[in-house]
Amino acid sequence: MLSFIVPAHNEELELPGSLGAIRSAAEKAGWPFEIIVVDDSSTDGTISIALQFGARVVSVGCRHIAAARNAGAGASRGEILFFVDADTRITRAHIAAAVAMLEKGCAGGSARLRFDRAVPFWAQLFFQMFSTIYFAAKLGAGAFLFTRRETFFAAGGFDEQFFAGEETFLSIGLKKFGPFRILKEPVITSGRKVRIHRPQYVMKKWLGILFGGLNALRSREKLDLWYDGKREQLGA
Repeated sequence: MLSFIVPAHNEELELPGSLGAIRSAAEKAGWPFEIIVVDDSSTDGTISIALQFGARVVSVGCRHIAAARNAGAGASRGEILFFVDADTRITRAHIAAAVAMLEKGCAGGSARLRFDRAVPFWAQLFFQMFSTIYFAAKLGAGAFLFTRRETFFAAGGFDEQFFAGEETFLSIGLKKFGPFRILKEPVITSGRKVRIHRPQYVMKKWLGILFGGLNALRSREKLDLWYDGKREQLGA
C-alpha cells in the first residue's frame, strides 16, 4: 500500500487540486493507496474537503510542519510513504518513478519543483539559483518526498526541533540507508509566497535563516514567511 500524507493548515483553496491530483495519479498507478490529511489547527473548510476526497483526517494542534508530517506517518498503514504538500500537484509518473527507485534500493527521494504559474522575475531568478545548488546536493524538497516506511522511522522521521528545513535533515538521515534520488520530472507547487509578499520581506527572511543558522530554524516566530497563514485567492 502507498500512503500519501498531506499536512494542511487552512488550505481550502489549494487542497482540492492537490487531493484530486493525488487520487487520479494513484488510481492510474494501480497500487492500493490511502490519503491522510493532517489538519493542523485549520479554521476553514480543510477537513470537509479532505473528507470529500476520501481522505482520512488526522487532527493535530501544534502549528508545526515537522510534527504534522510525523503524525501522518504514524497514522499511516502503507509500506511506502509519500509526503505531498497541500499546494502541490503530482502525477502517475512521479509515483511510478518513485516506486521504481525504491525497488532498486534507494532509501528515498524527492523531485525538482516548478511553479504553478508566473511569479515575479526576482523570485524566478532566486528560485533557479537555489534549486541548482540544493538539488545538486541531492536534498529533498518538502513539497514532495518519498521513502519506505521502515526507512523513515529508522532515520528518525522529521526532526521536530526545527520549524523549517526539516526536509533537508530527513534527506541527510535517509542517505545513511542508501542513495537518495531526485526525480527528473518536476512536481508543480504554488508560488504564492513570492506573489503575496514583497521581495524585501522574502529576502530578509531567507537571509535570517542563512546567517541565523540552526537557531533560526528552531523559532516559529522567525519563520513567519512559512507560518503567517496568509493565503492567495485563486485567480488573484
